[in-house]
Amino acid sequence: MNEQTGEPQKAPEPFEVPPTRPPRVPVFNLPPALFFSLCLLVAIYAVQALVLSDDAVSWLLFTFGFVPARYVIPLSQQGLELFWTPVTYSLLHGSVQHIVFNAFWLMAFGAPVVRRIGTLRFVFFWLFSAAASAALHAVLNWGDVSLLIGASGVISGLMGAACRFAFPAERRPMLAAHLNARLSIVEALKNRTVVFFMLLWLVGNALIAVGIPLVGDSDQEIAWDAHIGGFVFGFFLFSLFDRAAPQPPIEPAEAEKDVLQS
Repeated sequence: MNEQTGEPQKAPEPFEVPPTRPPRVPVFNLPPALFFSLCLLVAIYAVQALVLSDDAVSWLLFTFGFVPARYVIPLSQQGLELFWTPVTYSLLHGSVQHIVFNAFWLMAFGAPVVRRIGTLRFVFFWLFSAAASAALHAVLNWGDVSLLIGASGVISGLMGAACRFAFPAERRPMLAAHLNARLSIVEALKNRTVVFFMLLWLVGNALIAVGIPLVGDSDQEIAWDAHIGGFVFGFFLFSLFDRAAPQPPIEPAEAEKDVLQS
């Protein structure tokens, strides 16, 4: 038997895969429609605050702000502002604090609603919730010459809409809020989380109604009635804008045991 001698063969070194960086998670992961809405609100206020003169700002607020007195004056004695101001007032704001506060809540409650109903339905939801907020404000302040501006009514509508799906009766791990099944009105009113959230919201608006603002300057009146109009609209009529209720993924019972919740 012949034996060959030589240097012992070395085992090939395993190929090392360079570590990959985890994908970056954006700080604000907003739907495009919501991001555009925020940019529009900021752009309008920036022009209002930095570009327009005082007279131009007064014209802007009068032409696009909501005034209940317009609906007691004959149409022949005024312009056509009463037709578009029930919506356009929601695009105007009176201060940096006003728009920042509204932007925060718009991101919080607008994102799940937009992801659920889509861009086009969100646009219509904005239009009708703004009009509903203005309508209740006009009814309770009939003939008043006060000026209503701000997106708070629409944001309240988004809060009411979120109550119909964002707080499910049964928790499913790792399920995004906009994928939850829509609760009926009765089911929502039986949900402890929804009821608790609504009570907190009502208490906050009650404090505003008696002159105790939650934030901001107490010298500026806040249209709490417009908030209620938007919330009632979003809560009771959300199903008109909602898509077919999404079906959450079915997971085997054994898989649920492997999920750790903290």
